[in-house]
Amino acid sequence: MKIVLSILTVIIVMGLVSFLSGKFSSDKNDDPITNSIYDFTIPSIEGKEINLAHFKGKKLLIVNTASKCGYTPQYADLQKLHEQFSNKVVVLGFPANNFLWQEPGSNEEIASFCERNYGVTFQMFEKISVKGSDKHPLYKWLENKTGNSPSWNFCKYIVNEDGTVVHFFSNKVEPLDKRIIELVTH
Repeated sequence: MKIVLSILTVIIVMGLVSFLSGKFSSDKNDDPITNSIYDFTIPSIEGKEINLAHFKGKKLLIVNTASKCGYTPQYADLQKLHEQFSNKVVVLGFPANNFLWQEPGSNEEIASFCERNYGVTFQMFEKISVKGSDKHPLYKWLENKTGNSPSWNFCKYIVNEDGTVVHFFSNKVEPLDKRIIELVTH
C-alpha cells in the first residue's frame, strides 16, 4: 500500500509540476509587465497592423480618445502638438468606449469624425478597451509601468525614446500644457 501511495504521490507531483511549469511559462509570455512597448502590434483605425517599434527613437504621447465627451475638443490641441513637434513626439490616439459610452461609433465613423471636425492626421488606432476585464494589453502594460489607468477619456501617457514610460497625465491636463511640452521637447 505504501508503494502505491508513493507512486501516486510522485505521479501527482510530477503532473502538478508539469502543469504549473507550462502555466507559468505561458503566462510569462503574455505578461504585459515583461514586454517592451515596442513588442506591441496594434491595428490602425484603417485596419493596418502597426508595430510600435516603428516609433522607436521618438517620444510617444499615448491618449485614449472619445468623440462625444466634454474633453473631445482636446483633439484640436493634440493635432497642434503633432504638427508643431512631430520631429520630437508621435501622438497615438486610442478611441475607447469605456466612459459613459462616449465613443459608440465604428472605426470608420471615428476616423471620419476626427478628420472632419479636427483635421486629425496623427496616428489613430482601432477602438479598444482601456479598462475592465477586456482592457487592451497595451493599457495593461501602461498601468503596470505607471500605477495609473485612465479614469476618463483623454488621459495621457508620455513614453521616452527608449520605451520608458515617464509620466501619466489626467484628462484635465491639456495637450499643450507646459508640462507636456517640456517632457516631449527635452
